[in-house]
Amino acid sequence: MSDESKSENSPSEISGSKIFFLYPTNSIINQIISELIQQEYEAYIAKDHARLLRALKSYSDSVIYINLDEGMKDSEWEKWCDGLLKAIPTIKIGIIASGTEEEVEEKYKNRIKVTFGYISLKNDMTRAYDKILSILDSSNVKGRRKYLRAFAERDNKATLNLAHNDTYINGSINDISVVGFSCVLETDPDLKKNSLCSNIQIKLQSTLIRIDAVVLGSRVVNSEKMYVMIFTQRTDPETRIKIRKYIQQNIQTKMDSEIN
Repeated sequence: MSDESKSENSPSEISGSKIFFLYPTNSIINQIISELIQQEYEAYIAKDHARLLRALKSYSDSVIYINLDEGMKDSEWEKWCDGLLKAIPTIKIGIIASGTEEEVEEKYKNRIKVTFGYISLKNDMTRAYDKILSILDSSNVKGRRKYLRAFAERDNKATLNLAHNDTYINGSINDISVVGFSCVLETDPDLKKNSLCSNIQIKLQSTLIRIDAVVLGSRVVNSEKMYVMIFTQRTDPETRIKIRKYIQQNIQTKMDSEIN
């Protein structure tokens, strides 16, 4: 197999790369990370550089944006970035800073080889977000994956209530994205492919949504029938925002357990 073929079939090419924000401020969390999630980027918050370094060894094609204003002094950040790139040469680094010192910016771009931008927050958070989004888009960080998916693993934090033949059937969601979900129902109503299920009540942790979906099909998993359903095009944009927020919480919780 040629190097080109390997690249085309690499995991990051197919499923995209993870994006870590190290020591983000609340403004970065609310105005950059949350917006990236809404754009289907797999973005995470990290608040411990030593623990993150260990976790990154499992995600060597990741992108990391470092907030220079937090965690360590600039000279210490230099050493940390050097050590990170020596340990994991394929990691892509971006810098976020409140100032606009040209000398500092040139140092990170030219000597430390920061390739994913030096983002200044001095002027406008919106401009900072637009610059980061442009870099991620041009670098194909999302890969071929179109939608983020959360795996609920049937932990009672993602459930549904389905109306069928004048009764209601409870179920557990296995995984969910903004386009649909898979689930196991407590009793099998033998739903047919392409049938419409109206006004499904879905609970994602403390968030309750109502939505219509079409049955895409079913399969047997561990002796249970699992239905796959696709949301209709009438899905309200606010509902999609709520689903993405749940996905963000879900994937962040799982990453926290890895980092910590």
